[in-house]
Amino acid sequence: MSKTIIAQKFKQLSPQQELQKSIDQPKEIRARIHAKGLIGSSLSFMVSEAFLATDKPFLLIFNDKEEAAYHLNDLEELIGEKNVLFYPGSYRRPYQIEETDNANVLLRSEVLNRINSRKKPAVIVTYPDALFEKVVTRKELDRSTLKITLGDQLSIDFVNEVLFEYKFKRVDFVTEPGDFSVRGGIIDVFSFSNDEPYRIEFFGDEVESIRSFDVETQLSTDKVKKISVMPNVENKQLEEIRDSFLHYISSKTVVFIKNLDLFGAQLDKLFAKAEEAFQKLSEDIKHGKPEELFCNANEIKKQLLDFSTVEVGTQAFLNPTAVHQYKTKPQPSFNKNFDLLIENLRQNHNEGYTNYIFCASEQQAKRFHDIFEDQEQEVHYKTIVLSLYQGFIEETSKIVGYTDHQIFERYHKFQLKNGYAKKQAITIKELTNLEVGDYVTHIDHGLSLIHI
Repeated sequence: MSKTIIAQKFKQLSPQQELQKSIDQPKEIRARIHAKGLIGSSLSFMVSEAFLATDKPFLLIFNDKEEAAYHLNDLEELIGEKNVLFYPGSYRRPYQIEETDNANVLLRSEVLNRINSRKKPAVIVTYPDALFEKVVTRKELDRSTLKITLGDQLSIDFVNEVLFEYKFKRVDFVTEPGDFSVRGGIIDVFSFSNDEPYRIEFFGDEVESIRSFDVETQLSTDKVKKISVMPNVENKQLEEIRDSFLHYISSKTVVFIKNLDLFGAQLDKLFAKAEEAFQKLSEDIKHGKPEELFCNANEIKKQLLDFSTVEVGTQAFLNPTAVHQYKTKPQPSFNKNFDLLIENLRQNHNEGYTNYIFCASEQQAKRFHDIFEDQEQEVHYKTIVLSLYQGFIEETSKIVGYTDHQIFERYHKFQLKNGYAKKQAITIKELTNLEVGDYVTHIDHGLSLIHI
């Protein structure tokens, strides 16, 4: 059973069609939209259908990282990973450079690079802690990006000097963002804008080939024609001019925001912590002031007025010019009692509803078939292999969507891309650094002692 059936049902809803008309107005008209009554993953269906029907980029602002990640996973399932980007915060505490999370820096840079490259629009999913941090301006990013194309005339020495200027570290083997190595006519470089490093081969001063490669195996994965090599633009010690992320994105972006009041409160809380941390810094080292590096609530709320906005939730704060009421309810709880589930499915069927069970895998779908086959009565349901955040009941189109993890009351973990993160396998760099007397744990065979 295909997920497109549910998508089509949402597309045909009256509030969805009215929402689409509001979104598709010329960018000179700043739409103020309030979308009410969206429960669980029905919000993801609304966003995905609206995005597929327009040529505008979307920015989705959720209450926190966890909620943002769950809806990110929903949208990756519904519209494909290439159309959805995650924009996280880069660190755990202001002014603590050593606590920067390289995986998050990579994701942030990927978003900036995607916007700056002017590729087709995407859905960007984020949360207050990420928007709290200012980013380098487009002009500064262009200045700090090395663009290399197949056939370019470049000397290895020039690339080497530029990478040093970008604060890249020259190493024997590239393992993480910010590393590069030079071996003869080959440069390996791990840009902060890609989750795999690049291998650039030169023939004299001509770029002969560019490939991405796997850190663990050192084997090539894809051939590419051009790349952008970016430094760590989140390094707060750099002196580049910074601005709000909202000034970076396209003016035709449609901003979806949940609970604007909570969003503002979280920004003010973060800004107060940044001011407190700034006061404790050593005066011997020059640091950017909080207002130069971070955004407060008033600043962001004022900038939101420059975009078309869709407020999602029971209350709107931006004086909506259009209100679209959806009729969805949460998936009921069954406490793992299948008799209750079957009774609920039968009742829904008698009232004209179609029951769908969203399953994370084919095996899970088969499990439901096996359970219901043991019943002496007919059970009316359809399974869809689709891993979603939360189930919902849509009353207008009479569809009920259950998630398998809610039925079984299992914890549903979100998945975030962490492409460069070290796997369990030992890297070439780690292998060459082993010395006599070192211990290595084999995943299958246990502990080994390195000896000659």
